[in-house]
Amino acid sequence: MSAELFVVGLSWRTAPVAVREHLAFPEDELGHVLSDVRNAGGVAEAMLISTCNRVEVYGAAAPTEGARAVVEVERALLARRGSAPAEVRRALYEHVGAPAIDHVFRVAAALDSLVVGEAQILGQLKEAYARAHATGAAGPILSRCLERAWSAAKRVRTETAIAKGAANVSSVAVELAARVFGDLGGKQVLVIGAGKMSTLAARHLKTAGVSGLVVTNRSPERAAHLAAELGATARAWGELPELLAKADVVISSTGAREPILTTALMKKVAKARRWRPVVIVDIAVPRDADPAIGKEDGVYLFDIDDLERVVAANLAERGKAAAAAGRIVDGEVAQFHAWLRAQKVVPTIRALRDHFGQVGAAEADKVIALLHKKELAPAERDAAIRRAIDLVIAKLLHHPQMALKADETEALAHAARHLFPLEVVAPHGAHGHDDHGDHGHAEPAPADAPAAISRPAAAR
Repeated sequence: MSAELFVVGLSWRTAPVAVREHLAFPEDELGHVLSDVRNAGGVAEAMLISTCNRVEVYGAAAPTEGARAVVEVERALLARRGSAPAEVRRALYEHVGAPAIDHVFRVAAALDSLVVGEAQILGQLKEAYARAHATGAAGPILSRCLERAWSAAKRVRTETAIAKGAANVSSVAVELAARVFGDLGGKQVLVIGAGKMSTLAARHLKTAGVSGLVVTNRSPERAAHLAAELGATARAWGELPELLAKADVVISSTGAREPILTTALMKKVAKARRWRPVVIVDIAVPRDADPAIGKEDGVYLFDIDDLERVVAANLAERGKAAAAAGRIVDGEVAQFHAWLRAQKVVPTIRALRDHFGQVGAAEADKVIALLHKKELAPAERDAAIRRAIDLVIAKLLHHPQMALKADETEALAHAARHLFPLEVVAPHGAHGHDDHGDHGHAEPAPADAPAAISRPAAAR
C-alpha cells in the first residue's frame, strides 16, 4: 500500500486566464481526460479537478515512480489540447512526495485559493474525487489523503475566522458590477449559461435587489430549470443580441471553447444601447468574452483575473486567521505523513503475523492430535502443552538469534531492544557463556525438531 503522491497542474498563481483557458476541460470531457491520466505510465491512482482557477491532477504512484508519473501525466494533459501554447507548459508545476501532500491540504483548506477561505473549492474537490472513485481511478492512498484534507478544511472553517467575509468567485463578480453602478437595485441582469457558476451569481444578484433577471442557455431545459429556481425569466439562446441590448449587467459562464461575446456582436449591442454602460463579468474559463470588447465605449469588462484586485483588500484582514489555519493544516499534514510512513511496514507486519501464526498453528495441531490420540494423565497433558510452547518459542527465535550473533555492528541487538520490552542483563563469568536466553541450552532446537513427549516407564 506504500505509494508516492504527486500533483501536476497550473493555477491562478502560475498562469493568467489567457493561459489557463487553453488547459481547462469542460465537464463532458473530464471523464475522458481522467482515463488518459490514469493510464499514463507509473500512475497507480489519479483524480482530476478543473475549475476557473486551477487544473490539477492529484495522483499516487508506486514508490520511486513519482517523477516518471509526473512526466507521463503532463504528456497526457497536453496531448488533449494538441497545439497548446508553450506558455501552458511553462505554467505547469510539479510536486512529488511531501510537497504534493502539503499542496492538496492547502487547496482543500482554501489557503491556495484566489479568494482565501472561499467555500466552493471543497465542493469542487469532493466532486472530482467522487468522479475518480466511481471509475476506479482513486484508490486507498488518495482516499485517505483527501479524507484527512477534508477534515483539516473543516477544522480551519470551524476553528478560525478565515471564512469570515470570504466570498466565492460568483459573489465577487457581483461586487465588481456594483462598483460600476454603485447600486444594483433596479438593474436588468442577463445570466448567460446555467452552470454552477452562473447559478451562484444569479443568487447573489437576487439578493442585491435587481429588478429583472433573465437566463439564457444553449439548452432551453437548463435555462428553464434555473429560471424556475430563481424566479427569473428564461429566454431562447437565439435572442442573445436583443437580450444583451437590454441588460445592464451580464454574468457569463458557459463551457464554450471560443468567445461568444465577440467584438462584432458587442459593437452592435453598444450602438443599440446608445452606449449606456453595461458591465460584463466573464467568469468562464475558457473566456466567453473577447478581451477586445472592453475597449468599446460603455462596455466594462471584467474577467476571472480581475477578481484578484477585488479580494486583495480582504487578504490583510484575514492574515492572522490564515496563519492559524496554516498551523492546523501543518498538524494534519504531519499526521497523514505518519500514516503514510506506517503503510510501508504493513507488508512486513502482515508477514510476521502469518509466519508466527503458521509456526504456532503447526505445533498446536501436533499437541491437539496427541491429546486426542492418547489418554494422558493431567501431569502428562500439562507437560505436552508446555513442550509445544517451548518448541514454538525455539522455532521463532532460531533465525533471529543466529542473525544477532552474526551481526558485528550490534545494530540488530539495538533494534531488538527497541522492538521488544527487553530488560538486558550483562552476562557473568567467562567469555562464551552468553546464551542465558536459551534456558541453559547452547543452541535452540532446530526448526524441525520433533514434539517428543516423555512418558513414565510403566506406560512404555
